[in-house]
Amino acid sequence: QKMPNSSSVSEFLLLAFTDTRELQLLHFGLFLGIYLAALLGNGLILTAVACDHRLHTPMYFFLLNLALLDMGSISTTLPKAMANALWDTRAISYQGCAAQILFLVFFFAEYCLLTVMAYDRYVAICKPLHYGSLLGSRACAQMAAAAWGSGVLDAVLHTANTFSLPFCQGNAVGQFFCEIPHILKLSCSDSYLREVGALVFSFSLGFGCFVFIMLSYVQIFRVVLRMPSEQGRHKAFSTCLPHLAAVSMFSSTAMFTYLKPPSISSPSLDLVVSFLYSVVPPAVNPLIYSMRNKELKDAMRILFGYLLLQNHALLAAL
Repeated sequence: QKMPNSSSVSEFLLLAFTDTRELQLLHFGLFLGIYLAALLGNGLILTAVACDHRLHTPMYFFLLNLALLDMGSISTTLPKAMANALWDTRAISYQGCAAQILFLVFFFAEYCLLTVMAYDRYVAICKPLHYGSLLGSRACAQMAAAAWGSGVLDAVLHTANTFSLPFCQGNAVGQFFCEIPHILKLSCSDSYLREVGALVFSFSLGFGCFVFIMLSYVQIFRVVLRMPSEQGRHKAFSTCLPHLAAVSMFSSTAMFTYLKPPSISSPSLDLVVSFLYSVVPPAVNPLIYSMRNKELKDAMRILFGYLLLQNHALLAAL
């Protein structure tokens, strides 16, 4: 559907996973299950870290921030996808699309936060005697604020550039959520070069974070492999593996999405890969961080015990 000018675009049409009604309802149920699991997992981490004083350390402070970002990230894409599947529609308003891009780019501050978490592991393992001075409460708050602030700056920059463009190439977005590359395809203006500049900024920021994480882990592995105690090596690796798994999952899916050659690109493949990088990490991160973390599992066990006691007390009162 061709549009004569940008004023005609009052809504965009998202890509549907399927046109079959039964499969749409199946997708709705699947998305709902994933969404609730992500909210529950990240919510438990938030509650456990906030309520257990033993977890009031820099590592768990950053994990709390990661859980907040994951809840926001998955809440940006899945609710609209669920609503469209349930009501058999593809439409999203112009303002809704802009808001989706704003929050989606903002919540990609997760990569900056993962970089800060790599620094936390580096200091804990390579400079343990300086851990308290290098990662005090003030320093932790400043690093978390820098991660969130970079997300705000990136999001405002991209959203303002993208939606200042005129659209005359239709209103069908080839993705199940509003994504910048697909929105740019609808533009009919050469001013898209401004958005290219914003993309270069984002790529530079992401590449810088990636290099910092890799250099941090080179130093970490050098120190760990020199440890004389096997128990010490095991403990050090166990604190790093969840973070490495989260970084690998986020980086691999995002890189494949944006750096794959056009020759292997197709609507169905783009749909699946975008689902993997936008939905799977926020849902799986709580599982990754709780599986090998005894302190976090103990805190969650205490939390569950407290909730059960409260439930029994409430039932007894009734």
